[in-house]
Amino acid sequence: MKILFTVASMAGGGAERVISILASHLMKDGHQVMIVMTAGERVDYQLDPKIQVISIGGTSGGKLGKRLKRIQKLRALFRQNKDGVIVSFGLGSNFYTAIAHLGLKNRLVISERNDPAACPHPYFRNKVFGCADRLVFQTKDALECFPKRLREKGCVIPNPISGTIIPPYEGARKKTIVAVGRLEPQKNYPLLLKAFAVFHKKYPAYTLHIYGRGELLTGLENLSRELGIARAVRFEGYAPDVHEKIKDAGMYVLPSDYEGISNALLEAMALGLPAVATDCPIGGSKLCITHEENGLLVPVGDAEKMEEAMSRLASCEELADRLGKEAVKVRQRFSEETVMAEWNKVLS
Repeated sequence: MKILFTVASMAGGGAERVISILASHLMKDGHQVMIVMTAGERVDYQLDPKIQVISIGGTSGGKLGKRLKRIQKLRALFRQNKDGVIVSFGLGSNFYTAIAHLGLKNRLVISERNDPAACPHPYFRNKVFGCADRLVFQTKDALECFPKRLREKGCVIPNPISGTIIPPYEGARKKTIVAVGRLEPQKNYPLLLKAFAVFHKKYPAYTLHIYGRGELLTGLENLSRELGIARAVRFEGYAPDVHEKIKDAGMYVLPSDYEGISNALLEAMALGLPAVATDCPIGGSKLCITHEENGLLVPVGDAEKMEEAMSRLASCEELADRLGKEAVKVRQRFSEETVMAEWNKVLS
């Protein structure tokens, strides 16, 4: 097959991570793969060198002319690859891809990567989704958000854990708490900082390390100072070797208000980290975590419950060790081979 992925860019993020895994696996299986970036040229993930990566322009800045040129370039690529299956990831990319695809015969697959309720324009989003031949959702909860005519086109495929991820860590764990993700409102890092401020009074030996970049960095740095924890909080930025950096951490915490399936959470669990996660829409956290078995779930937006869960792990080594050992089993459940088998059904 020939597969054309469309996405805003390949800068660090969950959807981009999934594309990098899918694209490399498809290349390994002998397919021809192209990644078309609609609004940037940054590539943060390692890709098979045989994958063709194309940028058709930067951000539009709201300018109509740039948006029209983006659609024209996409349409030209689709025409040049008439036998290609188009797979679109991301709200903006889905919109441009669907318009560029109008009247063409390429098979079109659109993947919803987040909580559908967070979309600011659901009417137009549903119109775009109606143009697709197939729709891919991360969880059943996400699928159920849509009308019947779209559900009938849909299937549920979770995120894969890359077969190249480093082995689980089995040594002594440091007194560190880690979180990985873009510094944006959805991730609710203020919640984590507030929970850590209370936690740190009980367990002052612990430090908090947040990996990721984004527009909220300055505000989060200011908040850590206001809470009196600046010396114990490290904003580490984007780290391509993040798994090596976090593998021996004491725990992983996901404070998000909503998520699809968090790749960062999945991969932290695959490394054997005991995890605390908000039980956020659209059910991605509870898909990965069975409470008290392989991690701890807490209510969205509840700093007190988050701090209590973090303190449980810090105070009970036996609990943290048991949850971490159970967490590793996500490697089988969400293995690259298992997930790719489902994607192959959609693409063929």
